[in-house]
Amino acid sequence: MRQLHLLSSRLFPRAPRSVRARLRSAIGGLAVLAVLAVPVQAGPAAAGGHRPPVAADPAAIRDWNAIATETISANLGATRPSGQVALWHGFVSAAVYNAVVGIEGSYAPYKWRERGPAWASPEAAAVTAAHHVLLTCFPASRASLDTAYAASLDRIPAGPAKDRGVAFGERAAAHLMELREDDGRFADVPFTMPPAPGVWRPTAPARLPFIDTWLGRLRPLLLTSPDQFRPGPPPALPSARYARDVNEAKSMGAKTGSGRTAHQTGTALFFGGNLLVQVQSALRDHAARHRLGIAETARLFAAANTAATDAAITAWDSKLQYGFWRPVTAIQLAGTDGNPATEADPQWEPLLVTPPHPEYVSGHATVAGAVMRAVTGVLGTSRVDLDVPSEITGTTRHYEYADQFNEDMIDARVFGGIHFRTSDITGCRVGDRIGGWALAHYFRPLNPGDARASDPGPAARPNCPGGDAGNAP
Repeated sequence: MRQLHLLSSRLFPRAPRSVRARLRSAIGGLAVLAVLAVPVQAGPAAAGGHRPPVAADPAAIRDWNAIATETISANLGATRPSGQVALWHGFVSAAVYNAVVGIEGSYAPYKWRERGPAWASPEAAAVTAAHHVLLTCFPASRASLDTAYAASLDRIPAGPAKDRGVAFGERAAAHLMELREDDGRFADVPFTMPPAPGVWRPTAPARLPFIDTWLGRLRPLLLTSPDQFRPGPPPALPSARYARDVNEAKSMGAKTGSGRTAHQTGTALFFGGNLLVQVQSALRDHAARHRLGIAETARLFAAANTAATDAAITAWDSKLQYGFWRPVTAIQLAGTDGNPATEADPQWEPLLVTPPHPEYVSGHATVAGAVMRAVTGVLGTSRVDLDVPSEITGTTRHYEYADQFNEDMIDARVFGGIHFRTSDITGCRVGDRIGGWALAHYFRPLNPGDARASDPGPAARPNCPGGDAGNAP
């Protein structure tokens, strides 16, 4: 009251005492209103109705990405040689992204117009969306998923914000699964090409049939069709480029007697396992070290994993379309290819076990190209700063730039004896186009002035190597 008296006296020194008394009363009333108004101004009304009052913990997204990785591996097998792994990560990441940005309001939701309720918890929404999508896709893992979900919810303070977040996360998961109804999963898609020079056939040691052919006809998450970025055909058997590919794979990819250095062998083995597991771990680490917020973290995973999904679909479409044989078949049967620059070696074996699907294009290289393009677009720089682990070698490699990662990936598949270089370079370039297209159409910042969150377009430092790759885009 004394401060109000001094304020009124200083502002109106010549006013009668009775007038100053009325002014003190008015000023005091305004002060009370200002104090009462603070929570309203700091809440949804001041942020467009979508931003929570306290920064949410992005660890919830990283935790559930790890849970998703474990759940997918438990249900499919940790080393399943298929792009199917990318699909489930794409589902989870897209639902989590919608759950978070629907509340935070930072980025455009993925194929959804809904907005979350005011003051809802993005953390509760994120863990609920992840849990519900995984449970829908992998009901056999209910016990472990429910246990993890309960533990996650226990870490979030009880109250209306938590309840609203849970409800919105449920809606985000339900919407994602509705989008994917009748998308072609597990459809019967036969591979009908009869054996002939240049045509794929089951390879040693297990001689398994073409795995998960339905991926090549699956409705994409982002693209308009599986063949939207289908590359041109592989090199013709009589061509000089084909001979160079075969002879390089024969020399550098052999199980024994190869021309590889120890480092090159290590590169082949490093990328010889599940690429999507390596990617998830690297992205979790990057998001934590760089202290990305919950919306930024959700966007990073969603862009990378949906682009990876469509890259896998595109690669499988190409494998179905061209049905090109693997190096082990091409080298052992080189006498039938009509190319005088190749020579058969019936005893030749690759360093790595050949996956049970056609050679062209390389699924690993296509997915890697898409992920690196999505990540560089989200970060706004070619500097990805990724620490990538390998469950095969038990080592971690640091990649400062995207092109370094892609170069090692391309070499790895050649040095492993399971791909031709043209297939790897083509795959990388196709993936790069997919990642760029994804960010041009999805995951856009709602604030046009957010330079960090805006995709800068093709990087000044190309993500994929140059060189002659035939019909690579």
